[in-house]
Amino acid sequence: MTAYLILHGWQNHRPEGHWQHWLADRLTGLGHQVTYPQLPDPDAPDLEVWLTELARHLDGLEGPERVVLAHSASAVLWLHAASRGIVRPGAADRVLLVAPPSASVLARHPEIAAFAPPPPGFGLPAPTRLVAGDDDPYCPEGAREVFGEPYGIPTDILPGAGHLDMDAGYGSWPSVLGWCLDPTVPLLARPASS
Repeated sequence: MTAYLILHGWQNHRPEGHWQHWLADRLTGLGHQVTYPQLPDPDAPDLEVWLTELARHLDGLEGPERVVLAHSASAVLWLHAASRGIVRPGAADRVLLVAPPSASVLARHPEIAAFAPPPPGFGLPAPTRLVAGDDDPYCPEGAREVFGEPYGIPTDILPGAGHLDMDAGYGSWPSVLGWCLDPTVPLLARPASS
């Protein structure tokens, strides 16, 4: 049984129609341990509080494999935790960062400006993969250029996937379920019919 920690982003109240909710339901149905917490004050998150919550939930993962999936602001949260040494090597076996927002976008929103990505140059505590849309309005400079290359993270860019959220049609996302079960499965854009 794999243990999964699914972390949402800014203004996300874990709606049932979001791919993260869909994924949590499917993984739970397959008998895995799934932690999908509502992080405090999602409309005006405090970086330090979210870092504490991340550490707490990560410490609670038990199983032969521990997997973290972080969307949007929580993807940047993971980078902050790694840069500060809050997440120790071995705390997770693999990590998927989904659609992290760029510093230029975060700076325009006082509620999340403190989440601006930390400078690169630190090691990541677990094998990490990044996936983002080629047209993400929250990272107009491009996720590969802003995150993938500077932080040394293998990056998948999905055409027309936007911010990989409900507005972009990501209520279900079959390939992320496939990746959860087998990390060799490619991350693909959601088929238009699913």
